[in-house]
Amino acid sequence: MRKIPALVAVLGLSALTLVGCSPADSAASCERIVSDASVLDLVEVTGDVGNPEAKTSAPVYSDETVYTDLEIGDGPAVTSDAQEVQFTATILNGATGQTLLTSGTQVTPVGEWAEFYGGLAKALDCATEGSRILAVMSPDDLSEEAAANLGLGEGDSAIFVIDLEKVFRAAADGETQYTGGSGMPSVVLAPDGRPGITVPDAPAPEELVVETLKKGDGPVVTASDTPRVHYTGVLWEDGEVFDSSWEKGTSAAFSLDGVVPGFAQAIEGQTVGSQVLAIIPPELGYGEQGSGTIPGGATLVFVIDILGLEDSATQ
Repeated sequence: MRKIPALVAVLGLSALTLVGCSPADSAASCERIVSDASVLDLVEVTGDVGNPEAKTSAPVYSDETVYTDLEIGDGPAVTSDAQEVQFTATILNGATGQTLLTSGTQVTPVGEWAEFYGGLAKALDCATEGSRILAVMSPDDLSEEAAANLGLGEGDSAIFVIDLEKVFRAAADGETQYTGGSGMPSVVLAPDGRPGITVPDAPAPEELVVETLKKGDGPVVTASDTPRVHYTGVLWEDGEVFDSSWEKGTSAAFSLDGVVPGFAQAIEGQTVGSQVLAIIPPELGYGEQGSGTIPGGATLVFVIDILGLEDSATQ
């Protein structure tokens, strides 16, 4: 069977504005609007979470994408096309009822689905982690390439059953904390949450310094977790960016024993949704030998957004 991750590989970054919410909206303000279209009643869905099954009682067609929640999860909501999600989907040909594929996906921004699977992006608008979604997608909301890849005929609708397993935040969304220390770097955020960091003209701290800029309400990061984060790192000496997930266009996930000690210490014990400023001395960074563009003896400054925790299935 063809796999959805193979389709992801050919998708280019594309712009998508979700119907219900803008990137700055919170989950609380995101209104999930589902359909009561009778065509959804023609699809019977069964199967355990992560292995959805479906069958039809008659040919299914819709000239607009319609969807409903069969189960409503209590996790984070999809409020922005920049958020990364992971799900398992079963896809049927609406005309024949044939199951075309059942597959899990990689962690991927919602916006990357939009160019080829616009109906999928609509069905995810304001959906919450843990939900099972039934969607009948209009031919107009599937690109010609996507329809051909799935083996759909001209004018055929596609039926998607989606188990939305992970929804990661687009950026830290916790409560802003008071920070008033002198001699600390200043952080200014762009509308999408991307940080700009200005390093003061002062000696670097000799010890690890960690400040919580935003306090999230999610679970606590433990030493055994694999957090997914957005980050920007600059050198204290000249303020130059040496690494940034924001600039790469995708967040990063790693175990805490896979990063420099100062980075791991900065986020262990923090909560998901938090933003952390960390000043890392050389002995907790790359030491006197340095690494790549990072010179030996460098003090590192990171702003880290904790977007979520991956589980074994995600990894």
